[in-house]
Amino acid sequence: MKKIIFILTSLFIGFDCAMSATVVGTVNGNPITDSDITARTELMTRQGKTSTTNRKQAFQNIIDDYIKLEYASNYNVKPTDKDADNELKKMNMGELSATMRSMARLAVRADIAWNVIMAKTIVPNIEVSQNDINEEKTEIAREHGLPIEVTLLRLIDIPTDISKKLTTPKNCDAAEKMVEDLGGYPQKITAMQYELAPEVRERIANLPLLTWSKNENNTVFLVCSEKKTKEYKNLDEIIKQNAIYKKASFNGDQQLKQLRRKAVIIVNDDRYKL
Repeated sequence: MKKIIFILTSLFIGFDCAMSATVVGTVNGNPITDSDITARTELMTRQGKTSTTNRKQAFQNIIDDYIKLEYASNYNVKPTDKDADNELKKMNMGELSATMRSMARLAVRADIAWNVIMAKTIVPNIEVSQNDINEEKTEIAREHGLPIEVTLLRLIDIPTDISKKLTTPKNCDAAEKMVEDLGGYPQKITAMQYELAPEVRERIANLPLLTWSKNENNTVFLVCSEKKTKEYKNLDEIIKQNAIYKKASFNGDQQLKQLRRKAVIIVNDDRYKL
């Protein structure tokens, strides 16, 4: 009888050891297993994130999820698995194993909770200046172009010594004549800003009207006029919201860093040392 008890005890001890060996870390008492990390890594891969440090990043992401959810619970923000499942349906993640679904739910619940916290505690305190809006507008203009009809002159194959003779014109016609008098051949272009090539948008993004750009690669630009289209009507408000979102995201990241410092994080596996 003693022998049987001993064998059973040994089996349970072995079982416990095997189970505990899979726990690679905890955050505020929440265990994170190697299987959790594998599942999270697979989810990240499906989202196109294929960095070689995916497993370590997955571990960090799971830690952040628990931290976000715990902090949000202080404000009685507690997204459910049903809330997460509704979002997952929209994401079309494909077939998920039980562990992957658990990790996906955790990630989505954390995102929902953190977005609510951002809206409640961070966004209301964000102030944006006109300078912030102008910077955001410039960035959009460079990267994507604005719904503005632009008329510009482009001078190509123009020597630096000739471009230095260009002075501020009264209007576009005067600018064309100035170039022709210097022996050049100006190209006049009218197009929507977002239809222009990226390198052209970059060159004219901060260029005041009727002002010659610097000579780069023997090319000079001058913006004759800009005409806002109907699409531009709500752009300032959209840009303002983008500027608020960027500042809020930055402040949210800083808040999360502080919460990480306060969290009790235990790492049992050297591969995941933070």
